Amino acid sequence: MIESLLSFSLATIALAISPGPDNIYVLTQSLINGTKSGIATTAGLVSGCIVHTTLLAFGVSAIITASEGLFYTIKVIGALYLFYLAYKVFRGSSEIVVGDNAPKKNHWQLFKTGVIMNLVNPKVMIFFLAFFPGFLWDPTEGTVIQFFILGVTFMMVSFVVFSLVAVLAGSISSYLLKHKNIGVVLKWLQILVFLGIGVFILIP
Repeated sequence: MIESLLSFSLATIALAISPGPDNIYVLTQSLINGTKSGIATTAGLVSGCIVHTTLLAFGVSAIITASEGLFYTIKVIGALYLFYLAYKVFRGSSEIVVGDNAPKKNHWQLFKTGVIMNLVNPKVMIFFLAFFPGFLWDPTEGTVIQFFILGVTFMMVSFVVFSLVAVLAGSISSYLLKHKNIGVVLKWLQILVFLGIGVFILIP
C-alpha cells in the first residue's frame, strides 16, 4: 500500500508540475488577482475531483467484481490513452503562454469556476479511469476504499502543488519569460510521465 501511494504521489506531482490548462489558469489568476485568488481557483479545481473519484470508485469496482479480464482490458485501454496523450504533447508546442487578460473575479466566483472547469471536462474522467486503476494495491478486495484513498491523495498533492504555483506566481512567471527553453524541458517531462505511467499500468 505505501509503495503504491508513494508511486502514485510522485506521478501526481510530476503531472501537476507539467504545464496544462489548470495550472496555467491558476498562475494567471494569481498574477492578476493575487495569491488568494489562485488558491481559491485551486480549491475549486480540486473539489471537482470528488465527483470523478466517486463515479470511478463505484463504477470500476463493479467491473472488477464482474470480471478480472474486463478490468485488465480497462487498464490496457488506459495505458494506450496515456500513450496517446504523450504523443499529443510530443506533437504540440513547447511554448508556455501565460495570459494577462483574464477577467477579475472574487474568490467565490473563482472557486465555482474551478469546480465547473473540472466537472464539465470529460477528459478528467477519462484520465482518472486511465490513471487510477494501475495503482490499486489489492484489486481483489476493498477497491472502493482504495479508489477513494487514491482520490484524496490526488486532491491533496494537486492542491499543494497548485497552491505553490499561486504563491510563487510572480517568480514563476519571471523565470518563464527569462528562460524560454524551460518549455522544452517541461514538455519532455510530461511525455516521460505519461509514458512511464502507461508502462507501469501494464506491468502485472
